[in-house]
Amino acid sequence: MLEACIFFTVLCGFFGIIFKKNLVMKIISMDTMSTGVIAYYVLVASRDGVFTPIVATGKNVAYSDPVPQAVILTVIVIGFSIQALMLVGVMKLGKNNPTLETKVIEENNTL
Repeated sequence: MLEACIFFTVLCGFFGIIFKKNLVMKIISMDTMSTGVIAYYVLVASRDGVFTPIVATGKNVAYSDPVPQAVILTVIVIGFSIQALMLVGVMKLGKNNPTLETKVIEENNTL
């Protein structure tokens, strides 16, 4: 059930990127899709019965792998920076165009 919700989130973001015409809505849809992918990665990486290396005190205890956590933190930071860069690009386009609709921007910038 949880996998279906995550898959639905990714699909909502994907279809938002394809069908929305406003550039800000495309950025929000891309962020939604990225959030779904991160949630799926966390779901796959989670396991029952493992302990964090700091808390566990036993000798033969299954420890959780810290690499997926580091990868997810890196993905979040890179996603935030890409989103900020896209918003700056949209602000630059907004100065020269009366709207942020893709069809109008394409018509105004083609010769």
